[in-house]
Amino acid sequence: MADKKPGIDQALIRDLANILKDTDLTEIEVEQDDLRIRVSRNGTPVAMSMPAMPTYHMPPVAAAAPAAPAAPAVAEGGHNAKNAVTAPMVGTAYLSPAPGARPFIEIGATVKEGQTILIIEAMKTMNQIPAPRAGKVTEILVQDAAPVEYGEPLIVIE
Repeated sequence: MADKKPGIDQALIRDLANILKDTDLTEIEVEQDDLRIRVSRNGTPVAMSMPAMPTYHMPPVAAAAPAAPAAPAVAEGGHNAKNAVTAPMVGTAYLSPAPGARPFIEIGATVKEGQTILIIEAMKTMNQIPAPRAGKVTEILVQDAAPVEYGEPLIVIE
């Protein structure tokens, strides 16, 4: 491999992948200096150098009772589950790129496939969530700085 990047410990990546295989974890991340390595069962190993991400301050949130399972065609809030964009991970959802900034989307806005619709912070990493399809935003089902669960409906794109 002539393109091998210096500083990336491939043995560490293999060890992290083995930890995932041997446990019930779906993702593991290690950060050292400006190198961050994340290994996920749902994707490929990622190694990146990146500057510090913006810090969000989340107000205290009361614990919510677990939601009952939704019906297949219509989710809990009455929206069409087929058109709902769900959370790809557990974390904290942010509707704008920084506190006080204009939101990524608004109800009635038309979005393009791949356009960032919100951010989910997970393990101190800001993950941009893209629109899976083009369409019109008809509902925003999550509040800014709210905790979200994997698979939870976030927005509806018709």
